[in-house]
Amino acid sequence: MSDRQETNQDNFMMEKIKQRPINKRRLVRRTLITVSMAVIFGLIACFTFLVLEPVISNWLYPEEESEAIIFPEEPEEMLPEEMLEEYIQPSPSPSPSPVPEEQIQPEKVELDENQIQEILNQVVLDMGDYRQIYSVLSEYVKQLNQYMVVVTGTKSDTDWFSNEYESKNETTGVVIGNNGKELLILTDFSSVKRADHLTVTFNNGVHADAQLMQYFQDGNLAVLCIGLNVLGPDMPPEDIYVAPLGSSLQRSLVGSPVIAMGSPMGSSGSIGYGVITAADNQVSLADMNYQLLTTDIYGSQSANGVLFNTNGQVVGFITMGKTGSDMRNMICAYGISDLKQMISRLTRGDSIPYMGILGVDVPSEANEQSQVPFGAYVREVEMDSPAMLAGIQSGDVIVGIDQQSITKMNDYSNYLLNLNAEDTVTLRVMRQSQGEYKELDFEVTVGEAN
Repeated sequence: MSDRQETNQDNFMMEKIKQRPINKRRLVRRTLITVSMAVIFGLIACFTFLVLEPVISNWLYPEEESEAIIFPEEPEEMLPEEMLEEYIQPSPSPSPSPVPEEQIQPEKVELDENQIQEILNQVVLDMGDYRQIYSVLSEYVKQLNQYMVVVTGTKSDTDWFSNEYESKNETTGVVIGNNGKELLILTDFSSVKRADHLTVTFNNGVHADAQLMQYFQDGNLAVLCIGLNVLGPDMPPEDIYVAPLGSSLQRSLVGSPVIAMGSPMGSSGSIGYGVITAADNQVSLADMNYQLLTTDIYGSQSANGVLFNTNGQVVGFITMGKTGSDMRNMICAYGISDLKQMISRLTRGDSIPYMGILGVDVPSEANEQSQVPFGAYVREVEMDSPAMLAGIQSGDVIVGIDQQSITKMNDYSNYLLNLNAEDTVTLRVMRQSQGEYKELDFEVTVGEAN
């Protein structure tokens, strides 16, 4: 009996435990579920990181806001009769008081033209005087060069045999602002629009990479930006000079001396001396008329750069091809006063609002003789523009935008430059119908000029 029990115990100890057969279908299903869940959770984690990372970064490391570039408003010039009236009318005083004899000013002596000419004839200049004059101009140009930079645009391309090569294009620019984070440079858009990489060379030879911040293609304007942290120790703050913008609306502008800087003769670093010969011409582009300054400086038809006055202020942005065929080589420029508001938008990275209206002021003769109301006369409407899609036609006279009355084209342009793309405004126009003008309202959605 005991032997049988031992045998049974041995048999029990010798039994093999078989593994449960693998269910391949269930294993594949669980594997797929696990992988799918891992992918889903990974996508959720990535999305959460992308959304929250800027918020957390701004919370931990708040970014300093850049200062907006604001140009001073144009000073209003007094009319000659106002100046004469102010000069003639004495300021009232409560009670006259005796003036000491030593403080009595001598009476002003007025000279006629013959006396002035006689004095001028007695002034004789020799070569030393001319050398001194041009020496002063040369030193003045050195000061102005501190504002100027050379912009080099590099573009990579391939030739017929698939060999890569780089093409470079140089133009000039002028430093117009420093917003605390970036240095802002105004240059011509046509020279940089196709560049893959932009490099700016300062007057002291320092090179820095630049980025295209914003541009206005119709006006050939572009603003480049350079991070102040990119300049480094080679360009300390005391070596950065920002050119002041002057005024091109002064009545005494015609005949005043100017210096063309940049590349007026077609090569970087060239200069030209001259005077402004006309300032009442205009170039009509979409939604704005630009003052055109012409000079007696003979330059290149591919000239670019800026005009400086004798106070070290920019008064014009050089543009060519806007004059007649008999003046193709005479340096001309957009008046800086008409560009200030636009440049201010470009320095903020804002696009230029666009409606597509080419207009002019209504002259007083047309108002008196034909009863054309004062406003912005629509001479042309660009195809497929927001104004055309809204129903504006040639011959309409814009007399109001929203609650703002419009009496001239400049009022319309200034109001538009304060709007943004996708804004909807109401244009109030006068349209001639059956011999009389009737008021109509049109809603226009503002577009982008670029």
